[in-house]
Amino acid sequence: MTEHPIAAWHRLVKERNPRGLDALLDADAVFHSPVMHTPQQGGKLTAMYLAAAFQVLFNDTFRYVREIVGNKDAMLEFETEIDGVLVNGVDLIRWNEAGRIVEFKVMLRPLKAINLVHQRMAALLQAKS
Repeated sequence: MTEHPIAAWHRLVKERNPRGLDALLDADAVFHSPVMHTPQQGGKLTAMYLAAAFQVLFNDTFRYVREIVGNKDAMLEFETEIDGVLVNGVDLIRWNEAGRIVEFKVMLRPLKAINLVHQRMAALLQAKS
């Protein structure tokens, strides 16, 4: 039996291992950023944004605090602290019949946290291009 997509996601987060994203994401996956106006289309772009999030968000304070999982989608609420700022967010994840993630949407609060994450993500993504 193949690993459930949410179990696989939790494993990657725990290991802080973005290298496993390619196997988890569908080639046509779409990423919805909390700070970008348009969805980012494609598995490669989705993996790039999620890999940056691994570096920005996943520190020793990161933890999921609530989880709702359905047949093909899930809501995972998380908290983390960056430079003394509490970041509260939600990952909305949808997967297909093959168990590959087809949509990943991130929402953040409060505004101070959104601005901080935006700044960190932009710097990281700019350095990669």
